Amino acid sequence: MPASVRKDWDTYFMDIAFMASTRSRCPRRHVGSVLVQGKKLLGTAYNGAPMGVPDCSEDGCMIVEEFEPAAGTESPGGIKVKQRCIRTIHAEQNLLLFTDRIDREGSVVYVTDQPCWTCANMLANSGIVEIVFHRVYPKDYDKVAALMKQRGIGFRQIDGYVPPPDTEVQDAI
Repeated sequence: MPASVRKDWDTYFMDIAFMASTRSRCPRRHVGSVLVQGKKLLGTAYNGAPMGVPDCSEDGCMIVEEFEPAAGTESPGGIKVKQRCIRTIHAEQNLLLFTDRIDREGSVVYVTDQPCWTCANMLANSGIVEIVFHRVYPKDYDKVAALMKQRGIGFRQIDGYVPPPDTEVQDAI
């Protein structure tokens, strides 16, 4: 990008979310989030273990298995096993924990990955007016999009966005 061309605000704030994600020690996925009101940055967060507790890179992931119907199957044999780590607090949850409700009223959340269903529910009650993300989470996309529409919260993926170099982790999920 030539020095004379400024980044648009979406790119600027998403870049900051990706930079925040580099603080994550999760070997499976690095996620960062940013709270913005107008053009003012109010907070950043990333996914990780609670403060003072060993993280996944120190003590390993705490994997649980969930069983769910495989896509397009109705039969009992069509079960898919999904593994997920429960050691970490999601970036969106940390953002809500470390920002004030008054600051969230009317604000926008930029997050590297589309929020999961649990985070979407929390964000829906947080006072924000929009969620902007880069990577889609296909498992929850339809129901999260429907929830945001029902709540009147903007929900959009940035088209054509390219994260800053050295900020993306190859997902092990």
